Amino acid sequence: MTEGSLPHWDFSNVYPGLDSAECKAGVAQLKAMLDGLDEYLAEHQIAQGGPYPPGAAALAGAIGGYLERMNDLLRLGATIRTYVHSFVATDSYNNAARRLASELEPLLVRAQRQEIRFRGWIGTVAQDEKAFAAALQQAGPAAEHRFYLGEVAEQSRYLMSEAEEGLAAELSLSGGQAWQKLQGVVTSQLKAPFDAQGDGQTRELPITVIQNMRHHADEAVRRRAYETELSAWERVREPLAACLNGVKGEVQTLDEHRGRTDALHQPLDQARIDRETLEAMLGAMHDSFPTFRRYFRGKAQRLGKEALAWWDLFAPTGRSERHYNFHEAQDFIVAQFGTFSQRLADFARHAFEAHWIDAEPRDGKRGGAFCTGVPAVEESRILCNFDGSLDQVLTVAHELGHAYHNNCYKGATMLQRRTPMTLAETASIFNETIVTDALLDQARSDEERLTILETFLISAAQVIVDIYSRYLFEKEVFQRRAGAELSADDFCDLMLWAQGETYGDGLDPRYLHPYMWAWKPHYYRPGLSFYNFPYAFGLLFGLGLYAVYQERGSAFLPDYDRLLRGSGQGRAAELAAAFGIDIRQRAFWQGSLDLIEARIDQYLAL
Repeated sequence: MTEGSLPHWDFSNVYPGLDSAECKAGVAQLKAMLDGLDEYLAEHQIAQGGPYPPGAAALAGAIGGYLERMNDLLRLGATIRTYVHSFVATDSYNNAARRLASELEPLLVRAQRQEIRFRGWIGTVAQDEKAFAAALQQAGPAAEHRFYLGEVAEQSRYLMSEAEEGLAAELSLSGGQAWQKLQGVVTSQLKAPFDAQGDGQTRELPITVIQNMRHHADEAVRRRAYETELSAWERVREPLAACLNGVKGEVQTLDEHRGRTDALHQPLDQARIDRETLEAMLGAMHDSFPTFRRYFRGKAQRLGKEALAWWDLFAPTGRSERHYNFHEAQDFIVAQFGTFSQRLADFARHAFEAHWIDAEPRDGKRGGAFCTGVPAVEESRILCNFDGSLDQVLTVAHELGHAYHNNCYKGATMLQRRTPMTLAETASIFNETIVTDALLDQARSDEERLTILETFLISAAQVIVDIYSRYLFEKEVFQRRAGAELSADDFCDLMLWAQGETYGDGLDPRYLHPYMWAWKPHYYRPGLSFYNFPYAFGLLFGLGLYAVYQERGSAFLPDYDRLLRGSGQGRAAELAAAFGIDIRQRAFWQGSLDLIEARIDQYLAL
């Protein structure tokens, strides 16, 4: 990688290529493992309502045999899926990768059906509370997976019959998952003619590149990018509206048949929090809107405007226009991580040097950023669309937090790693906070400090104000989708309503973003609704933890790593309590929001 180039990730230590003998052997092995687990389930009559062996040792042995086989299967399956998806995510035109991804889906559905069968059986076993408890006391895999098994027993009450769950899993391939894939293809391949100079000369650019123009210092460029983006979404709104209707319709149908109380029921269980916690957090967020609106109005004044338009939300302010090349970003991030933990710094340096990151925006590559684990080699890979902005530096630091979190799982089984989104954002937010504090400490002028505060507040406003609008939007979509499909106009109207509820008089109501629903992939995940409030939880929980770190210093580090490693095996309230944090009380969330308000005050005072 030369100084000016942007890296692509390297998966060569996983498989040499999509068509390699090693990759084919991995798929063949996965099929064999699925066959073996089917045989094991049949041999031990593991099925909903099925018998279970008498005696604690025998029952623990039957449970443990499944756990060992499923963990091995999930480890291989996740590795192959990540490998294949790495090609799809960076080049949606790659038909070979898309075909192999399609071939993998039925195999992964088989694994899903096997787990459904086991979950139904555990629900039956758990009705004999004494026998189930005794089995979990036996040394071995059952005892090591006590939390997972307890959660399975609790959630088994929301299972349909085994036949119905199996059919739902198979139909998802041509239902919710198909809609999700279509949204990904449409959005990753969307391009539009863009006039960068305002001279009438246009060239075709990927939508991700146009979206990155929102950081441009020239308002005329930002406005043209905004108008071009909306026009582009206008062209593809009908298929995307069909996708969203399809996904939400499937979710509602399954929730009803599984006995869920509403659309929030399963997401809360997945997040491992209760409604009391969610309401405490949302209430504190809602109360913070007037403070954020002060920030929006203050930013408008800095830009010489009466009101902030949508294309100004990400605009830089101040005269500090520092632009990072990727090497500079790398060196800065590693250095700042070292002020917190040498282990974290060494880990990040290795991630950069081992080419775990794909940073170049390009046609066919999906937008945004993510981190994914590669369990067979105990590594991670990071996708971003690096443009040299401070925002993207923080994005890389954020995703490295996810990778560090994955690293803390080394040696844990796949079932012990299942972390809810609420806790999955902990390390990423922590990393962002480390880098932001370092930037503020090192600022050489008020103009530079202003730029850094701006970057932080842009992100915080997205996670608090915009996330709340996305929560309101999705909640309303579910309520209306229960009666009928929604049109593209309906989705746009709801998005504008939700943005009005949260941004209020902080933004010019003439210039909002009616198509936020179209390009955010989070809405199109059939297995994970309300992929929004966990981000707010992650930011505010991470800030709260950072405050604890500032009080305790280096003594905090071992507990922090233990929290990350244990996040797959505990509920959020219990894990937080170890740090003296009560997430059911609004006071905790308000305390974290007070830290953001203090930065807003600093910003307005400059």
